[in-house]
Amino acid sequence: MPIVNFVNEKKQVEVPEGANLRREALKAGVELYPGIHKYLNCRGFSLCGSCRVLITKGRENTNPMTLPERLRLALSFAYIGNEDKMRLACQTRVYGDIDVVTQPPLNLYGENFWS
Repeated sequence: MPIVNFVNEKKQVEVPEGANLRREALKAGVELYPGIHKYLNCRGFSLCGSCRVLITKGRENTNPMTLPERLRLALSFAYIGNEDKMRLACQTRVYGDIDVVTQPPLNLYGENFWS
């Protein structure tokens, strides 16, 4: 069974293959949502983008990005500079070991912002 390593929380969770990252994180008590989004979120329909995470290791062990996920992240400043690592937890399926950084900061001044 795959292991998801939540970097910020220093927690490792064993999940079934093909499991939804959002559901498994919430079951394990990992807080995906910052601030008010804890109560006001889309409940996993990729509408709000507040469950964004960085997959720093093992991206090949997840499903390809879905169209709704691409559209939502395209509208997010947090995506800039992290195009190859940013995912929405609600749209991510886990097929192998991955490292996840929850609640990544906005990258408004990153080197790739103006390019």
